[in-house]
Amino acid sequence: MGYFDKHVFFCTNQRDNKEECCNNFGAQKIRDYAKNKVKALGLVGQRVRINSAGCLDRCAEGPVLVVYPEGIWYTYIDETDVDEIIEEHIKHGRIVTRLVI
Repeated sequence: MGYFDKHVFFCTNQRDNKEECCNNFGAQKIRDYAKNKVKALGLVGQRVRINSAGCLDRCAEGPVLVVYPEGIWYTYIDETDVDEIIEEHIKHGRIVTRLVI
């Protein structure tokens, strides 16, 4: 088993020329929210890590995050979607199919 049980990468890329990118949807703010939520739930001690990533090359499907080790890609609209991903996938191992890309 790897060092982290779940490793979540949020694309927080910001393009300069107004092209599509995840940070146009507030991805950094949502990543910060997820990091704080995981910490508040005590999941950091269960080896869960939330990270920022540069461009994940799925800009047209953004905003996006990916959960490893499963390699499941999600899109999201707001904190409610991220809460569902944390509760279902991170805590219970159940894929949130409505958000999978």
